Amino acid sequence: MSRRLCLWTILLSALVLAPLHGCDQDSGDDDDNDTGGDDTGDECGNPDDANPGEPAPHGEDWEPSPGTAWQWQLTGAIDSSYDVTMYDIDLVEAPAATIDALHAAGRVVICYFSAGSWEEWRDDAGEFPAAALGNPLEGWPDERWLDINNQEVRRIMGERLDLAVEKECDGVEPDNVDGFANDNGLGLTAEAQLAYNRWLADEAHQRGLSVGLKNDLCQLENLRDWFDWALNEECVAYDECGLYDDWLAAGKAVFHVEYVDDWAAAPAKAAAVCGVRPAMDTLIKTWDLGPERLACSDQ
Repeated sequence: MSRRLCLWTILLSALVLAPLHGCDQDSGDDDDNDTGGDDTGDECGNPDDANPGEPAPHGEDWEPSPGTAWQWQLTGAIDSSYDVTMYDIDLVEAPAATIDALHAAGRVVICYFSAGSWEEWRDDAGEFPAAALGNPLEGWPDERWLDINNQEVRRIMGERLDLAVEKECDGVEPDNVDGFANDNGLGLTAEAQLAYNRWLADEAHQRGLSVGLKNDLCQLENLRDWFDWALNEECVAYDECGLYDDWLAAGKAVFHVEYVDDWAAAPAKAAAVCGVRPAMDTLIKTWDLGPERLACSDQ
């Protein structure tokens, strides 16, 4: 459910002063990710003029600060017993009654959906045009990267945001918003990704939804003003947590997860990672994102 950016490749390219337009986290160099433009921009392929414009005006959606307790569960029956501020659950799979029950308990409900990949099992899978489907995601053969420039893709994502409003989600967690940095097979560029992610944030805010940025480490600086909070996976494992310092300094919560293969390993993992970035709101979870959680704030 998560895709990672190979930041080490970006840093290496910067050291040798070689321009890199996108970064294939799966297999290194890949012509499919060539921007086809000139060599302007930063080592991630972001355009030099990446900061023009401002986020769309929006109301008082949820804007959490560091130190916000949370739970992230995308599989299995939702365990609503945790005394936390926020639950992050699947937009489609979670029954409306579950969202209502969480609200009754005083929880903020964030609804997960994939904004950058086609998922074979989703009810709306047949609505995506074949031309908008790219390569399979590594490790997820039933998912394919989406052409984020395609207007039908954007229409469907708008409908997913509408569903979040209909089910009374307080906000959304759009996943797979770094396709440009992967072997996507669609020629996605950093510039297109930046425009799409800003569009997603504006569309969410116009519906009164809070919205978080999932990973996309290359564009953190250029997206900070658009998103209310961030969600990172495994920044301790990849020595990347420092990239979020500006978000934390701006008072934005950074929800953070480190994974274990076996739940029995969770206490040892917590002992190893919880002191690394105490300002982050860190959970230890298994890869299936089931009900089990170990929060660094409880240690």
